[in-house]
Amino acid sequence: MASVNKVILMGNCGRDPEVRYLPSGQAVANVSIATSTRRKNRETGDMVEDTQWHRITFYDRLAEIAGEYVKKGRPIYVEGRLKYGKYTDQAGVEKNTVDIIATELQLLGGREGSSGSSSGDDSSGGGYSPQNAPNKPSPKASAPASGQAPKTSFDDMDDDIPF
Repeated sequence: MASVNKVILMGNCGRDPEVRYLPSGQAVANVSIATSTRRKNRETGDMVEDTQWHRITFYDRLAEIAGEYVKKGRPIYVEGRLKYGKYTDQAGVEKNTVDIIATELQLLGGREGSSGSSSGDDSSGGGYSPQNAPNKPSPKASAPASGQAPKTSFDDMDDDIPF
């Protein structure tokens, strides 16, 4: 029987990533992401915001990318899998942990320090996963013989789409 362990989160980073290297040379980065939901309190009628914090772990090249581009407060999209663990704290109490082992990362929002214009080369909305690694060749479109670039429906799209 097949099984699925997949998590998709979109939220704001609570702190800058901590990047470290294992003795094997493998990069590891940790970050916390906050996700929030809003609901109406039945008794008072006030809007109540519920924020959940998630611990994310990145490995290898994804860890290096996260360490370079992910910053506190920045919105990001993460896909990964759940990993449960246990540890004993200094007082001898056993604690449970839940981590998300990230397999994909996308930076959301505009560039930091941007003037708000959406240029065609804005890489802040780009994502990285092992499937779209930079060393894989990308398909190239050929230009028509008339010297004009072909007009597609993508020319009218806004570059700031969050997904």
